[in-house]
Amino acid sequence: MGYVLLAGAIAAEVAATTAMKYSDGFSRLWPSVLTAVGYLVAFTLLAQTLKTVAVGTAYAIWAGLGTAAIAAIGVVFLGEGLTVTKFAGIALIIGGVVVLNMGGAH
Repeated sequence: MGYVLLAGAIAAEVAATTAMKYSDGFSRLWPSVLTAVGYLVAFTLLAQTLKTVAVGTAYAIWAGLGTAAIAAIGVVFLGEGLTVTKFAGIALIIGGVVVLNMGGAH
């Protein structure tokens, strides 16, 4: 159940960060509200995750996959460029999360 909650926390964080892009420095109401609500949900779900998943593992997965997802959204939907270096960085983040889980996540 912890990893299901973690997936929800990641999705909420990614949605909040994407909404922040559209908030125009918190000058637009609805994207700003979505940002605040998204982060509230993300941290609530992350806190619940920590009841059953080790903090180091949960945070590494949350931060790593969230970062990779935001980078992908930037490339696919926001017109950001994808260089070989950026692609390699995303691959290393995902690889690091996989290695962390293989290395004894309980």
